Amino acid sequence: MQNRGAIIALAIILVVVCLYQLSFTFVSQKYEDQAIEFAAGDPDLKRQYLDSIANEPVYNLFVKNYTFNEVQSNELGLGLDLKGGMNVTLEVSVVDVIKSMANNSQDPTFLKALEDAKLAQQNSQLDFVTLFQQSFEAIDPNAELAAIFATLDLQDKVKIGDSNDDVINVIKQEADDAISRSFNILRTRIDKFGVTQPNIQQLGSGRILVELPGVKDPERVHKLLQGTAKLEFWETYTFGESVQYLIEINKALKDVVAREKLVNEQNDTSQVTPSPIEALKNAGDEVAEGTAVEDTSKEEGLDLLDALTNDSLAEDTSGISFDEFAAENPLFALLTPADYGIETVQDQEAVYALPRLGFAAVKDVPKINEYLSRPEIQGLMPRDMKFLWTVKPIGEKNNILELIAIKTTGRDGKARLEGDKISNAFQDFDQYSRSPEIRMQMNAEGAKEWKRMTGDNVGKAVAIVLDDYVYSYPTVQGEIAGGNSNITGNFTINEAKDLANILKAGKLPAPARIVEEAVVGPSLGAESIRSGFMSFIIALVLVLIYMIFYYNNAGIASDIALLANIFFIIGVLASVGATLTLPGIAGIVLTIGMSVDANILIFERIREEMAQGKGLRLAIADGYSAAYSAIIDANVTTFLTALVLFLFGSGPIQGFATTLMIGIITSLFSAIFITRLIFDSRLNKNKSIKFDTGLTKGAFKNLTIDWVSKRKIYYIISGIVIAIGISSIVTSGFNLGVDFQGGRTYVVRFDESKTGKVSTADVRAQLTAPLESAPEVKTFGPSNQVKITTTYLINSADLEADDIARKAIIDGLNIEDDQIMSSQKVGPTIADDIKVGAMKAVAAALVIIFLYILLRFRRWTYGAGAILALSHDVLVVLGIFSIFKGILPFSLEIDQAFIAAILTVMGYSINDTVVVFDRIREYLGIHHKKDMNTVINSALNSTISRTLNTSITIAVVLIAIVLFGGEVIRGFAFALLVGVLVGTYSSVCIATPVVVDFGAKALRSGTKK
Repeated sequence: MQNRGAIIALAIILVVVCLYQLSFTFVSQKYEDQAIEFAAGDPDLKRQYLDSIANEPVYNLFVKNYTFNEVQSNELGLGLDLKGGMNVTLEVSVVDVIKSMANNSQDPTFLKALEDAKLAQQNSQLDFVTLFQQSFEAIDPNAELAAIFATLDLQDKVKIGDSNDDVINVIKQEADDAISRSFNILRTRIDKFGVTQPNIQQLGSGRILVELPGVKDPERVHKLLQGTAKLEFWETYTFGESVQYLIEINKALKDVVAREKLVNEQNDTSQVTPSPIEALKNAGDEVAEGTAVEDTSKEEGLDLLDALTNDSLAEDTSGISFDEFAAENPLFALLTPADYGIETVQDQEAVYALPRLGFAAVKDVPKINEYLSRPEIQGLMPRDMKFLWTVKPIGEKNNILELIAIKTTGRDGKARLEGDKISNAFQDFDQYSRSPEIRMQMNAEGAKEWKRMTGDNVGKAVAIVLDDYVYSYPTVQGEIAGGNSNITGNFTINEAKDLANILKAGKLPAPARIVEEAVVGPSLGAESIRSGFMSFIIALVLVLIYMIFYYNNAGIASDIALLANIFFIIGVLASVGATLTLPGIAGIVLTIGMSVDANILIFERIREEMAQGKGLRLAIADGYSAAYSAIIDANVTTFLTALVLFLFGSGPIQGFATTLMIGIITSLFSAIFITRLIFDSRLNKNKSIKFDTGLTKGAFKNLTIDWVSKRKIYYIISGIVIAIGISSIVTSGFNLGVDFQGGRTYVVRFDESKTGKVSTADVRAQLTAPLESAPEVKTFGPSNQVKITTTYLINSADLEADDIARKAIIDGLNIEDDQIMSSQKVGPTIADDIKVGAMKAVAAALVIIFLYILLRFRRWTYGAGAILALSHDVLVVLGIFSIFKGILPFSLEIDQAFIAAILTVMGYSINDTVVVFDRIREYLGIHHKKDMNTVINSALNSTISRTLNTSITIAVVLIAIVLFGGEVIRGFAFALLVGVLVGTYSSVCIATPVVVDFGAKALRSGTKK
């Protein structure tokens, strides 16, 4: 074996990398278990525990200390279908952006164009702004958009006389800006929401994907994600004005804490280390974040001491432990006062003039909020005083927040100025073009109030607040008239751009509406893990036993390679930051079956070489060489279909495709090189290697089946099956999932001890009135679990529609919220996109496969045979799903998972077909003088052993998934099972006969037909 040393080195490197990456998962799970034990079932306590160690070193590896956050970011993540949570796709309301830009114009052409564009969007792939332009110009070809959009706010961008195309470009730019702002605002909201490992990403077309693991309150999430940004400008109290209240609060809390006995062994103040003080020692100039309006800058950094010595504290703290100090000072144990460690009078004056009251660790903020919200504490403060936290953590570990004192206005407690008064804000540079700054412009109403507000607060700070978090608190240098202001400070360009975006957040109200949603309860996620793991173990054991049964001790080598392959797949998934989903587990299980295919190809070729009388060592070498071509071709075509699935799929489907692609690559390495290393080792030690057993020796050898002459019989059989399937499709159609038609689904589990036997008819009757029409109700898995599908309020623009629909289910069935095990929503525009994407994926896969076959075999007849065989397989699977819907005891929905199954079937089928074509090409090159049909029959018969063995192993795997993999992926696995069986048939009985009928003579003569 050539390059043996390099292959061994590569294998060692791969093992080390996988072990390294997976070690983070083991460490993370260790601390997760500790948090669960500590919390004793309380999810809030669990989160608080994990927050407390988030920035603490928990893992030392290769002289590097990793914090818990870093460990979590490197672990193998689980998808929401495995651990529960919410997956939400939001779409920013471009309609509201356009209305706001037009100052809510009542022009009838404008309003009609908006309505027409909304209707057109449901069945179009064009963006909304383009559809709006088309509708506007169709209604009145002579109408000018500039007449509507030449407003005071857009005076620098749109002028009377501008062409419609120019105005549309401005609208598109403003819409893109609004989407970016919405994304940034949502990201900040989610960061503050308190979930572990959230994920948010822009998907294009104004859509934003949000994944929130472990969330149990969908209504709260809806309000969090769909609310319009609330930008406000608040007056502030200075530290000098507020410090006396802090001292009084601290004294009062001492008695309150003692009286209520909040301190206990598991959740006492000793658990709260003085991390704000320690972290601030090296915070430097990050500590002071206040910027100033007009000609000012950030403060100097604070030089903090090692012990509390400031006179503002109630008593001297020297000589006492932190525990003792915390017992006497509950507030100051968590909140380090802003003047802590300040020595010079000048620095003290600067600190006392700012609204910053103190610093606290992120993990201590909830406790401080709880303290400050107590009625007895509220009574110690002025009625117009409230506290808000800064949004951006500071300090060496980025785990410190600042507490800001806010002054409310009037009885309603509102801010003096809100963000809807801002007409524009952008990042610029100062007059010397050196320092970044923000230029802010207000409309006429805002300019008047801004003049009064700045005039009343010269020398004091104004807090810029978005969604109740302080983004900046610049100091007013003087009264500002005209509505134009400069905010200066020691900004970086990115910081200035971010603050400008925040200021613009109040300019255009662009709520993000949920257009697609999936909610998985934690118990269902745990069940998915159990069922997925069960199917994985059963499939693995069956394949391991089968390979030994059929190939003797060569099968043991294959099993070792298979186990190594599984280890590599999981390790690589962790290394690339992929998320393991339930379809991903199905991908691993499927890879178990497919990964042995390469070994089966090799072993069958070795058996053929040995049958020709070659010695074992030579037979092994020639067997590997002869099998390479078929292995490479088969795996490349499968990889290409997986790639198409990854590019056109989304969410869990991408997870399946990722796992499949990684599995194909690692299985090639394991099957070809690891087994070869094992064989070479045994040969060097003069140990025997057997490729059959007493039961399998000579199996499928010397077959003389005349496949070619029977091809018309196969055509008739396939034609009848396809005709029956098409007839069923035309007459009864499919069971379309909400992915393709839009709607809502709810999986509800009943307690039969209370409700008795569950009747789908009764459930349907109970929900007909609340949902305003009869929903579709089917048993889903166990007899006490049903799946409810409805279109209730699916087209509603009401931001509370999702909560209303969920409540209708709960009230109609008289169940608890946690009895809804999972739910899904797909809006009509998303459903249309999914359908189009599915068609594109299948078409792209067919084109790519045809081109690859054409390139590798250099005959269009091979490509035609492959494509017709694939079309045959797809039509048969579609027909079976139409015929047997409602008959089989599990769901046969046509959804995204089904499309994934179809593409996977295409990958497997072409894999099988390529192996057959490769052998035909080889035989035609060797047997020049034999009859064409005889040569092709011989080639087909020589592949039967490999074809059946591969099909059996994969079928065994898929049967394990169907039986034990859980209801969620049962229909998916069934589609794969049918496809594998049909694909095995078509590769021999359809693809090859088509090649023969289209141009057998051209194959031998080398001319193109």
